[in-house]
Amino acid sequence: MYRRAHLLMAGNAVLIGGLAIVVSIITDRPLIDPEGSFLGPSWLRLPLLLFGALLLDLLPRTLWLSKFRVREMWPIARDRLRTHWNKDRVVLVASGIISFYIVYVSYRNLKSFLPALTDVQFDHELHLIDRALFFGHEPGTVLQQVFGTNVTAWVLSYIYLWFLPLVPLAVTCWLVWSRNLNYGYWFVTSQCLAWTLGTATYYMLPTVGPGIQYPFVYADLAHTPTSDLMDALVSGRQNVLLADVADAVQSVAGFASLHTGITLLVALMVQHTVNITWVRWAFWINFGLTIIATLYFGWHYAADDVAGVALALVSFYVGGLMSGQRFERKGSARRAAAREAAASAQTPA
Repeated sequence: MYRRAHLLMAGNAVLIGGLAIVVSIITDRPLIDPEGSFLGPSWLRLPLLLFGALLLDLLPRTLWLSKFRVREMWPIARDRLRTHWNKDRVVLVASGIISFYIVYVSYRNLKSFLPALTDVQFDHELHLIDRALFFGHEPGTVLQQVFGTNVTAWVLSYIYLWFLPLVPLAVTCWLVWSRNLNYGYWFVTSQCLAWTLGTATYYMLPTVGPGIQYPFVYADLAHTPTSDLMDALVSGRQNVLLADVADAVQSVAGFASLHTGITLLVALMVQHTVNITWVRWAFWINFGLTIIATLYFGWHYAADDVAGVALALVSFYVGGLMSGQRFERKGSARRAAAREAAASAQTPA
């Protein structure tokens, strides 16, 4: 049932991992674990992440249901292990975490290697498109005039930074808690595809983004944690390009916007797999505010956001097909159901 999604997820990880190794050799730069200081080396971190996913599911549930009565804890945990953590769930969680981890680390390295392969940038062209779309004005300036440069800057800053914990939390949620295992494969396969396609777009159209290329447009914004993040990315880029620091990571690339793509992908998954209305609304609002934040702070051009939407839709659709989802219009679905009912009525008992 999950074979195609599993093969695509693993194959995608092998492909981008292999590309990262090849580009590392070509550029004569070492592969770097971008989160190397967190939980130690990869050989230790992956087992800890797998154990952490198990613990995250078992511990709060056991403590809540047992009401902290020690004698009841083990039977509750044992029942959860038997009913929820079967072979299929373990395979999904293990393969999903490992595949996504490989894809993400490869994405960070390939992004970092890009300036060593080319110094071509298309910021000028995308900037002209922005000005044309906004009738000769800067998108950042227009949004700053509409929303202000102080209170809104702080709100949008936290919306933008929420993306950082959102990614691992979302992957964990669908791997560990999706009752339908197909949904888990659908989500993690789509995630892996989105990050891989995003990496490809960086190489197709290299940019650094308006906030770095045209910083004067954003000079009036209040200093927020987003400002610190951009400063850190610029510093990392300089360490790679100018200081040639061996273990530095270059994380600047604009086209396409993975903030836009991933937040849309999560919103689509929530829309199709979660039946709680306010949760659906929350993630669609998060997606809309994220697009505004990308332009408001100068992280991306408008074309970056359009490309981010496109790669999210492709990843969502392909991941769905590979995990056995059926995408039909309501009219088509009704006609198909009517045909099946008619065929059943004509079949002799």
